[in-house]
Amino acid sequence: MVTRIVDLRSDTVTKPTEAMRAAMASAEVDDDVLGYDPTAFRLETEMAKTMGKEAALFVPSGTMGNLVSVLVHCDVRGSEVILGDNCHINIFENGGIATIGGVHPRQVKNNDDGTIDIDLIEAAIRDPMGELFYPTTKLICLENTHADSGGRCLSVEYTDRVGELAKKHGLKLHIDGARIFNASVALGVPVDRLVQAADSVSVCLSKSIGAPVGSVIVGSKNFIAKARRLRKTLGGGMRQIGLLCAAALVALQENVGKLESDHKKARLLADGLKEVKGLRVDAGSVETNMVFIDIEEGTKTRAEKICKYMEERGILVMQESSSRMRVVLHHQISASDVQYALSCFQQALAVKGVQNEMGN
Repeated sequence: MVTRIVDLRSDTVTKPTEAMRAAMASAEVDDDVLGYDPTAFRLETEMAKTMGKEAALFVPSGTMGNLVSVLVHCDVRGSEVILGDNCHINIFENGGIATIGGVHPRQVKNNDDGTIDIDLIEAAIRDPMGELFYPTTKLICLENTHADSGGRCLSVEYTDRVGELAKKHGLKLHIDGARIFNASVALGVPVDRLVQAADSVSVCLSKSIGAPVGSVIVGSKNFIAKARRLRKTLGGGMRQIGLLCAAALVALQENVGKLESDHKKARLLADGLKEVKGLRVDAGSVETNMVFIDIEEGTKTRAEKICKYMEERGILVMQESSSRMRVVLHHQISASDVQYALSCFQQALAVKGVQNEMGN
């Protein structure tokens, strides 16, 4: 019988803390669709200030936050957005910018560190002389941290260069900053400075900082006014959202300061895993709270069986493919949990019966 659960599937699995539950229970609320929820107003004001933008808007999810942002910037059907081929908007958001918004995604290759070569971005911008044939480039999207690259951070210098390129060509820059606080902490750069070049940013509240629900998008007052209307169109206008915003305010106050510890625990786990025979981990690429684990070629194991072995011992891990797994650290994972998970990984690769089963 499993008596201990260590959930490493994602940082979205955290449970609301007692402080969050208390804040939700006592939250002052009103109808936010009508614009009167005071706790939502507090959260949005705080997020706008924190991110160095004029205004902010609570949305139910990061996917909606990105979709609304893209649709505000690409307000004519047939517009085009330049984004990384391996980014979250392109892969994990149901193609919403195209299916709902009529926006064409111009995919450019992501580097291993999550960046896109500046010259490739510029080469992807459509020549206005070809507007009879081509979509019209309106927007560039970046992701920071870059999830599918293992939580790698985009530097402020790189982001500034992309912002300068966007302005040069009359384009807007949107940052999918689902884990932007992780990037800020890892880089040692204030978050408002890190996104200074962006016209809009989406920030997930339920990932790195552990609120139960929601995201916030930030930008100019004009941008947010348009975003509010699109949020309603997409079914994201909710009434007494102060209940959710109250928990998010607690997360902002209490959990941003815990991210450095999450990063240290991720590196500790990565350093231990790279010593496990049969597994391959690039510990040098672990910059924030994610660790990708590859099964070495020739090893008689499969990710599915390792994940099952781990789950039987209370360790929950995300399977990425038949030979790759992902773990994500968060504030509800202790140093003891990391050591326990590491020992279970070591056992999984050492038990010959399990390896034989995997090989068959």
